[in-house]
Amino acid sequence: MQEQIRYAWGVSSLGEFIAAVSGVGLLAFEFGENRTAMLNARESRLPGASVVNDQDGLAGTVERLKCIVDYPKQDAAIALDMRGSDYQKKVWNMLLEIPAGETTSYGALAAKLGTSDARDVTEAIGSNTIAILIPCHRVIKKDGSISGYRWGVRRKRSLLGREQHNHSPWRDLMI
Repeated sequence: MQEQIRYAWGVSSLGEFIAAVSGVGLLAFEFGENRTAMLNARESRLPGASVVNDQDGLAGTVERLKCIVDYPKQDAAIALDMRGSDYQKKVWNMLLEIPAGETTSYGALAAKLGTSDARDVTEAIGSNTIAILIPCHRVIKKDGSISGYRWGVRRKRSLLGREQHNHSPWRDLMI
């Protein structure tokens, strides 16, 4: 049976994004300026899957993701479908352990994996397709400077700054 992947578009304070969901959970949350290119990239990563627009069905997910863009420190409570090699998943799970508002370096992650060569870690981080929720923006250079980010250094810098604030958009909803 052909897997069905549903997707929807969103617009946030950091730009347009695509959200794609499988039966397991969110498998993509990616920023970009060209919808056609974003959708083509998504379809090429999912050969054999039926990729269908479900703007109405994913409206709640899109709203949660828009909120997470402005408040990346908050837990969106969205199930994730991390697709990658075992090594990539290991790196991504390490990213999930980095507390909001804190950073680590590529070298520190490599050392946790038992190597001094951070190139494989950097490649795994760069292949992450779930922005913010798998917080690759929390990884910086050893000297503390902000390095590349799949969705642009401007977005990375903004997300790190936003995590320094404590306001919770969910606080008002918890009565």
